[in-house]
Amino acid sequence: VQLQASGGGGLVQPGGSLRLSCANSENIFRIADAAWYRQAPGKQRELVATKTSGDGINYADSVKGRFTISTNNAKNTVYLQMNSLKPEDTAVYYCNANSRILGVDYWGKGTQVTVSS
Repeated sequence: VQLQASGGGGLVQPGGSLRLSCANSENIFRIADAAWYRQAPGKQRELVATKTSGDGINYADSVKGRFTISTNNAKNTVYLQMNSLKPEDTAVYYCNANSRILGVDYWGKGTQVTVSS
């Protein structure tokens, strides 16, 4: 399973919005949980948002009310809508598909998000 993340790159001003996408050639998110992580320079990778295969959703406190994770009907793409972006949101964002039951843990290549004036 390959996860292809896109939507990053370029510069976004504080307060702006951006939508990241993570597509795969199979409907992996029907059976695995989706997650977005991010890693800022010099910091550890942190969990941003998760959406289980059963549609349970959780967010990191730092992004609650600003970010929204969703999947398309086919469940082969997961999105991260990011609004009211802040400079501290600057990081490389990674998508992930995982299932402890199935023993899978797939990662997409990161996509850079830079928030700066």
